[in-house]
Amino acid sequence: MRQVLLGHSGLKVSELCLGAMTFGRESDERTSHAMLDAFTEAGGDFIDTADVYSSGVSEEILGRWLKSRPREDVIVATKVRWGPGGNREGLTRAHILRSVEGSLRRLGTDYIDLYQLHGWDDVTPLEQTLGTLDLLVRQGKVRYLGVSNWSGWQLQKGVDLQRHRGWEPFVSLQPLYNLLDRETELELMPVCANEGLGVIPWSPLRGGWLSGKYHRGMDAPPAGTRVEEAGRNNWSEDWDTYATERTWRVLEEAAAVAQEAGRTVAQVALRWLLQQPGVTAPIVGARTLEHFGDNLGATGWELSQEQVARLTAVSDRPLPYPYDVLARSSRR
Repeated sequence: MRQVLLGHSGLKVSELCLGAMTFGRESDERTSHAMLDAFTEAGGDFIDTADVYSSGVSEEILGRWLKSRPREDVIVATKVRWGPGGNREGLTRAHILRSVEGSLRRLGTDYIDLYQLHGWDDVTPLEQTLGTLDLLVRQGKVRYLGVSNWSGWQLQKGVDLQRHRGWEPFVSLQPLYNLLDRETELELMPVCANEGLGVIPWSPLRGGWLSGKYHRGMDAPPAGTRVEEAGRNNWSEDWDTYATERTWRVLEEAAAVAQEAGRTVAQVALRWLLQQPGVTAPIVGARTLEHFGDNLGATGWELSQEQVARLTAVSDRPLPYPYDVLARSSRR
């Protein structure tokens, strides 16, 4: 697995990031540790979790595994924002300081490599949030900073404020980005390119839609799948949202490219993302070792430029205003 730079930080990370959201939920501790072992044996060193994944159990499982490894050989990313309510959520100084101590305790470490804001907080002043993050870096509890699930204007405002105050800057963005969800390209990717931020896409297979198990003619998701659970839990990757003509066209083209390349649909979808400009490391995760092993097969080879172009074309959508006007203007 190749090493790539995380934005302008100078920090080197593996080209795939292991997502630990399933740890303690779909994957028990033994399976989670087996995934971690397989990931590092394949050359991976970048692991992403959050304080709310399985109510902290994900961090605990990762922390127990970390005890058997040299700490400097693993890049650990976690997040803060959500919680049960009241003062136990948000991006206030009080909640961030309390949460970082909890994450450090559960992870069994004295520093976090990448500390990310898990969402926007429209109540807390941004100056308070970013000033607190700067303090954590100066204290040595956090090495680098990132955000997830922010809009373009929010990200640019944060970057500008950090620059104006001389505070530690963001080095990465963690957005939803895959063959079926390309809205990140409208504002967020240009901001990241202009400001030197790495991009760590979450849900690169969109909850299994790009895994190869879905095809035209199906009238419902298989029982027990993530998509089936999404319908019951009101998650965003539900059947009604994605069972569309565009999705079937994308999946058919991905299957055709997979056959040409001698790869799986999941590997093709991940490979397309890996070859997009500005992408640092897609976050891969799975419920089983078999699925996880298939995801690791996205590295060590490349799609041809023609194959990338076909996948890009079939997944394109008409640009909304004002992006359509801006695109036409840029071609003049």
